[in-house]
Amino acid sequence: MEPSSPSFRANAAAPAARADPAAQTERLTKVGQKSGQRTRGPRTRRTVDLTPATHRALDIWQREAADRLGFARVTGQEILCALIEQLLSDSKLSADVIRSIGARR
Repeated sequence: MEPSSPSFRANAAAPAARADPAAQTERLTKVGQKSGQRTRGPRTRRTVDLTPATHRALDIWQREAADRLGFARVTGQEILCALIEQLLSDSKLSADVIRSIGARR
């Protein structure tokens, strides 16, 4: 970069303001969709760290699921999206997950 050219940081957008912790969470009409919002558009990425044994077990599960469905493959993205949709729509599953998290801590 030439000394006279603007730096990358100078062109970067200002960081977003922090959300008000007292503000209520917006209700979703469908999983991942606010009222009046289309489902296409910017998405937020989440990542997960797995132990090598859990990663191998998930790979095996993915291959078996693909075979059962008649697909070439089932992606980790598809699995996580399906699980999150179920978590957000099933109160029993949600309670089970909360108990599991509490037990791990």
